[in-house]
Parts: sequence; C-alpha cells; structure tokens
Amino acid sequence: MFDLKGRVGLVTGGNGGIGLGLARGLAKAGASVMVAGRNAEKNTAAVAELAALGATADSVVVDVTDAASIQAMVDATAARFGRLDILVNNAGTNIRNRPEVYDIADWHTVIGTNLTSTMLASKAAHPLLKASGHGRVINNGSMLSIFGLPFHAAYGASKGGVVQLTKSLAVAWAQDGITVNVILPGWIDTDLTRKARTDMPQLNANVLARTPKGRWGETQDFEGIAAFLGSDASAFITGVAVPVDGGFSIQG
Repeated sequence: MFDLKGRVGLVTGGNGGIGLGLARGLAKAGASVMVAGRNAEKNTAAVAELAALGATADSVVVDVTDAASIQAMVDATAARFGRLDILVNNAGTNIRNRPEVYDIADWHTVIGTNLTSTMLASKAAHPLLKASGHGRVINNGSMLSIFGLPFHAAYGASKGGVVQLTKSLAVAWAQDGITVNVILPGWIDTDLTRKARTDMPQLNANVLARTPKGRWGETQDFEGIAAFLGSDASAFITGVAVPVDGGFSIQG
C-alpha cells in the first residue's frame, strides 16, 4: 500500500529543509522525483542525494511567485517523466515583523510565495493528477495556522489560507480521484529556524519545554508522512491537516 514505484512526485522547494525530507520520503518509497527550486546548485545537490538512494530524480528551476514559471515546471515534469501523480506544495518564505509596521510589499511576498503559489501549482498540475487516476496533493502548512505569534502575521495568514485552500481543493477534486491534504510542521531544525533561534535567544528552551517529544523536529521526520499521504494507504483520507510537531500543538 505504501509502494510508490512507477509514480512521479514533484516537490516545490524540494532542494533543502523540510522539502528535501519530503522528497526523500517519496524516493525511498520508490517514486521518481522532480525537485523544483530557485537555486540550480542546490537543486543539483538534492538530485544527487536522491539518486544515491536509488531513485530516479531530476530538477527544474522555478519561481513559484510567477504563474508562467509554475506552468513551465509542471510541463517539464510531464516531459521528463511522462506523468505526475504527487504534487508537494512545499515552497515557502517568512518575513518577520510586527503587524503595525509590516511593509505591504513584504506581505504580498509572503502571501504570494506561500499561498498563491499553492493554488497556482495545484491548478497547473490538476490535469496530470486527474489523468493519473490516483492523484495526490500534499501541502505544507504550519502550526501557525493554529496559533498566533506577534511577528508572524503574514506567515500565519498565509498558512491558515493554505489549510482552507486544502479543504476546498479536497472537495472540488475528490471525484477526479485526487486527495488533497496538508501537513502542519512544528518547530523543525532548519536554516530558517536556526536564524530564529539567533534572533530569539529564549526560543530553544521554550520549544523543548513545550514539546512532549523533548526535541526539535528533523527533516527526516517528514519522510514517513510523505510516503503515507502520497500512497494508496491514504486513499480515503482527504482535506485533513496533520500536525508533524512532536506533540507541540496538543499542549495547553
């Protein structure tokens, strides 16, 4: 049920962090993987890592804030692999500031990168996902779709939007044989959160104290959820938000 041999996954922002963890999960389950990201050098390194696992992998440079670039990404995947079964909308960004001084250009950057790109990529991929007969969309949300933080208004709004978009796509595309689900990462050890720990010295202690698992998440913690949500094992699960946070969100 978890076997992805013969299937093709496309992962935006798949060249590092959580995205690469998700890509590894698909690859380890047998899928071919197209890595999509802005940085060609990082893309190449990610493809090499996936190939070392025995996977067939390739990469494409994409600007997820540009509709034409997104369509070209999907077209490149179809040209390279002949199909698309799993779309992972992982690309994202964050610009932290208090809402009363937040720059509107920064707001549009965050919303465009995190939310609008998810809609554009899903729309562009829909014909291929429908044709596959078992299309899967896995969106990357955040626990900040549940909580509020003073410096993350744009990010939280974008990720809350991703959760609601997931539900709408799940309903709209169920009859097309496509499931659409969203993961909600907690505090994960990535380049972005390392910078946050520098900016907020108390963050590390606070995270460890509140997380029942007693540690930060690692990118490998996303391999299993990618294989599950991308496979036939989750065929009757759609429109669901799945926290991947070591229990952080269940603590009062």
